[in-house]
Amino acid sequence: MAILNSILTWVMKKRMHQIELFMKYPHDVQEELFKKLVTTGRNTEFGRTHGFADVHTEEQFRKLIPISSYEDICPYIERNMAGEQNLLWPSDVKWFAKSSGTTNARSKFIPVSYEALEECHFKGGKDMLSIYCNNYPQTKMFDGKGLTIGGSQQINQFDSNSESFYGDVSAVIMSNLPYWTKFVRTPTLDIALLEEWESKIDLMAKHTMDENVTSISGVPTWTIILLQKIMELKGVDNIHEVWPNLEVFFHGAVAFGPYKSIFKSIIPSDQMRYLETYNASEGFFGIQNEIGSEDMLLMLDYGIYYEFIPFSEIHKESPKTVGLSEVVVGEQYALIISTNAGLWRYKIGDTIQFTSTNPFRFKISGRTKHFINAFGEEVVVENAERAIAMAAEKTGAQINNFTAAPRYFKENEKGAHEWIVEFEKDPDDIDRFVKLLDETLRDINSDYDAKRHRSLALTQPIIHHAAPGTFYEWMRNRGKLGGQHKVPRLSNSREYLDDILKLMSVDHID
Repeated sequence: MAILNSILTWVMKKRMHQIELFMKYPHDVQEELFKKLVTTGRNTEFGRTHGFADVHTEEQFRKLIPISSYEDICPYIERNMAGEQNLLWPSDVKWFAKSSGTTNARSKFIPVSYEALEECHFKGGKDMLSIYCNNYPQTKMFDGKGLTIGGSQQINQFDSNSESFYGDVSAVIMSNLPYWTKFVRTPTLDIALLEEWESKIDLMAKHTMDENVTSISGVPTWTIILLQKIMELKGVDNIHEVWPNLEVFFHGAVAFGPYKSIFKSIIPSDQMRYLETYNASEGFFGIQNEIGSEDMLLMLDYGIYYEFIPFSEIHKESPKTVGLSEVVVGEQYALIISTNAGLWRYKIGDTIQFTSTNPFRFKISGRTKHFINAFGEEVVVENAERAIAMAAEKTGAQINNFTAAPRYFKENEKGAHEWIVEFEKDPDDIDRFVKLLDETLRDINSDYDAKRHRSLALTQPIIHHAAPGTFYEWMRNRGKLGGQHKVPRLSNSREYLDDILKLMSVDHID
């Protein structure tokens, strides 16, 4: 183990130097990567069809290659899954990350090439550790094991004749990790890749609770469930009674703000650290790299070329994009990527907001399909998460989950935003919670504030108090427990809200 630690330390120091280089020369790194991607993809079927041979500049690329959605490239992917190669990417692609997203019921299968595994997903994991160890050189993380709360989808073949496999992106990554990683992680792969989520949580808890766990990686919502299960089995009040050497939680997929107070109660230590990552089925995009800052560094040398659609263009039929050199701090952009797995000018559905352009740091602001704009208020997920986190902090509440949607105009009724909130700990004053939620939204979103002025278009939010386990039950009913699955935070329709309300016995608070 000492030899392994020494090797890891050397690799991480070398990688920190490379990170500093792309922070210093971001445009050069992206331009070189752009040329490499286009040259590599030139002789694929997609490259020949779209004239990659005539693409020499980024401007030509944007002119000749259309922005694509999953539906646009799905025919290529289906053929790829059936065994055809050299369609989107020249090397053989046999792994696919299954993702339903957060809004679409239909499954998507994102190609994961060997290059994407090595140069993106694996490199992202190494960089996560490198950045953490650089920031905390006295860490003893490698003296114990890392607990990985991975996907709930085991690896499957498409059919008996196929050599292609699919699973949650975390399952794909874990299935391809080097052999030596089994010595530094827990639980064993047979447990980590179990498909049935409830049995998996029970087995994970029993298997890991007697290990020396020093770090955790996972989605906050599902991590809370596992930690609570372990505390129940051990009969303890906090997780440090089980894992006294636990020092860091690497988290992603959902914003951490609404869950801070729950983690503080589960892990009541001022020495506990939290580091956010942005790792999706389509690629690994960002890592929180500064102590005391909640934004993330855009990772520019992972085989991903970036473009950005300004928020005002997002829902246009032919939106314009801007490059890295044109982005502005404070503006919201939809993320467009071209990758070393053959996703070309692919719209992944997430929106980000830059907090710095030297270096390029950002925060996730939501999804292009996740917003409320029923009355011109343009409330995005980041607004909702900031507002509910502030309301919870000021009223001593702890949030387990939430979702919101519009209540449309009815006869003698004005519009409003209707929320379902499941509390781990109730607010000390629910009326004050609603007031603070509303006031914070008004403070951070001028469009919402204008619609709330004198309650001319929007009245105060309506809150439904969900019983414990409501969202878990709803996700289970939809077959969406665990892994990458997330509760939709906002929707411009009432589909999710009304579906959850059917499950609930609610206390209706105006």
